[in-house]
Amino acid sequence: MGGEEEKNQDKLAQPNDVPEIVRKVRAQTPARLLAGRSGAAYRTSTQMELREAHAAARDAVRAELDLRANFGEDFVREWNLLEVSSRARSKDEYLLRPDLGRYLNEASRAEVNRDCRVSQDLQIVIGDGLSVTAVVAQVPRLLPLLYAGTRAQGWTVGAIFVIRYCRVGILNEIGELLRPRVAVLLIGERPGLATAESLSAYMAYQPKVSDTDANRNLISNIHARGVGTEQAAQRILSLAALMMKTHTSGYQLREELPSYNAPVRLP
Repeated sequence: MGGEEEKNQDKLAQPNDVPEIVRKVRAQTPARLLAGRSGAAYRTSTQMELREAHAAARDAVRAELDLRANFGEDFVREWNLLEVSSRARSKDEYLLRPDLGRYLNEASRAEVNRDCRVSQDLQIVIGDGLSVTAVVAQVPRLLPLLYAGTRAQGWTVGAIFVIRYCRVGILNEIGELLRPRVAVLLIGERPGLATAESLSAYMAYQPKVSDTDANRNLISNIHARGVGTEQAAQRILSLAALMMKTHTSGYQLREELPSYNAPVRLP
């Protein structure tokens, strides 16, 4: 390809030279739309951005959660965070054996039985999941909002704990051990090339061993360019109230999106 043609293609892809509708769409998404090309390949700048995003995603998956280093001593002390672990014994085993991440190991089961209250209205659990980066970025802002909302509703809240090498299915065991009305798992999402800071909130009404994904509800994409922490807290509280009212969760339950400037009231 001649140099003049390549220059013309680069010029066409510049933000000031694309239609207004494209600029508006670009402002609404982190997706790399009409990024331009050099010959048959991405431009060098786009290639470097992709490699940087891929490296961030790999780091988020491979990182080990360290409560005091990641959250700080004050945060751990304020929330009296208990750290337990699934049956996976290492990050490698966790990635290769998803089934092990769905159950607490024996020592952790004993700790949870000893230190956590049973039959509470809401049980909040934090799991590292597939992105420690997301947990570190979102939980310190989200957790205080959630806790304040639960107290405002007069709900009882179980002791909050953190699970290392955690998979979503561990909600079932939490339900069997602690018997909460509603269980909430805040867990790092699998990172992509848009962000490694996306958190999910999986929720279930009285989870039990036989439950599947069909029995759970999900609020995903909790991050700065997705669902903000204030909106996420409102949605989690509203959904928890709906679960308590209907005595169910999962595919049978339709989330009623709240007005974000109105308080959530328990039916």
